Amino acid sequence: MFDEDGSLDPFLKVLLYALLVLAAGKMLWEWLTGTVTDWITVDLWGAVTEHPWWTALIVLGSLTALLLLARLAGAVLDLLTTRAVAVSVDATPVEPDPTLLTYRMKQLEAMSPTGFEHACAELLARDGFLHTRRVGGSGDLGADVIASDPDGLTVVVQCKQLSRPVNSPAMQQFNGTARPEHGADHAVIIGLNGFTQPALDFAARHRLITIGREDLKRWAHGTHLYDIIHALTAP
Repeated sequence: MFDEDGSLDPFLKVLLYALLVLAAGKMLWEWLTGTVTDWITVDLWGAVTEHPWWTALIVLGSLTALLLLARLAGAVLDLLTTRAVAVSVDATPVEPDPTLLTYRMKQLEAMSPTGFEHACAELLARDGFLHTRRVGGSGDLGADVIASDPDGLTVVVQCKQLSRPVNSPAMQQFNGTARPEHGADHAVIIGLNGFTQPALDFAARHRLITIGREDLKRWAHGTHLYDIIHALTAP
């Protein structure tokens, strides 16, 4: 009935909405064929035939008001669209409110790879990491996000938003650059859909921190990254 984030199953949502629409449609139909029909055919038509000039003025005034409202709505929509585009273009990391920033797994799954990297950077900033920045892209040398913790330790994160588990070659590539190239004190690789067993074995041998789906869910829902890492590395 509920998915892993606690929301109602999509099919049941559609069924519930359909029942509500049918009920509302039935009520609207009864109202239109009853009260509204009598009002139009008797009261309104009688008023129009008795006061044609006043009716014409009311109609013209109503049309003018609708045109003004349409222009106002268009101006507001243009303003909102412009602001949304400005926010999406600005790739500067933000310092989100730590009491509010959470993500659902469905949101993370629906993001682009770049959006997923930005989300990981924002979660680091939420947890109090400093100088958080996304560096992923062409020539990133295996690092998608780099940050520093309050003690000055460098955290290097690679974000894998793959539909399959991260494999061992990808893990080896990250290991080859995280510390030599970026000076990572903590080398963290995030796999939206987990890791293969050879990848996990390689990560354990080379002190790479793997954040799989369940750990990512906890992090996205508000748990501090270091609390997750401590739980993973505890003896």
